[in-house]
Amino acid sequence: MSSFETPAIMLRRVDFGDYDLILTFFTLKQGKKSVIAKSAKKSTKRFAGILDLFSVLDIVFGKGRGKGMPVLQEAALKHPFAGIRSDIIKTSYASYWAELINEWTEEGQKLDQLYYLFKYILGELDHGRMSVAGLSILFQLRFLTISGLQPNLRYCGSCRNEIDGINENSFVFDLKKGGLVCNGCAPVASGKIYLSKGTIKQLLWVKNGDLTRAGRIRFTAQALKEGQAFLEAFVPYHIGKELRSLTFLKQIRK
Repeated sequence: MSSFETPAIMLRRVDFGDYDLILTFFTLKQGKKSVIAKSAKKSTKRFAGILDLFSVLDIVFGKGRGKGMPVLQEAALKHPFAGIRSDIIKTSYASYWAELINEWTEEGQKLDQLYYLFKYILGELDHGRMSVAGLSILFQLRFLTISGLQPNLRYCGSCRNEIDGINENSFVFDLKKGGLVCNGCAPVASGKIYLSKGTIKQLLWVKNGDLTRAGRIRFTAQALKEGQAFLEAFVPYHIGKELRSLTFLKQIRK
């Protein structure tokens, strides 16, 4: 049986029968990959205590029989990130990011930039050096850029004037247009998403450039509140569904 080795982060774990597990990994070399771990629930040697969500592992898998699912042959734990799974808030955020990757990416699509982003964000979440809301903003903005869905935060989508040149402190974000609209162009309606100019500047700063430097930013309370509300509306709208993990995250934050 030919085999393939790659670093991987576990996105999803599902029981299969009495002893097996269906595991979905986000791998460095092959992107999203679903495999079956035979007898993983009763094994005391091969996989004992290491097949946990959000863990970083080196895995080896081989082809299954015929057109069957690839089989996990070996796994070595590299970063357990146990601090995430011991905290319900951290677990909820990590579950949202993992589900977002799982829903958006195609099986076998290599996305090494997204792999390193997710690994970095999980590491920061585990250590607790940055607020979970700030990390979520950073992850979602970078994810949107990598996936080609990045929002327009630089100019009005209607009059095309640069935001910096408009004498307003608050702007409407139009989900359908995927960008900002100044107050002069925005129709009067309820339920709008508003972003202050200060929030917009912080979002633009963390969206680009060095990831480590962006991870050290300290968002204002207003930027955290506005940025999180904006992204948690924008992301589901553009992927076409409300993720179950995001619904749960919103419930436990109340």
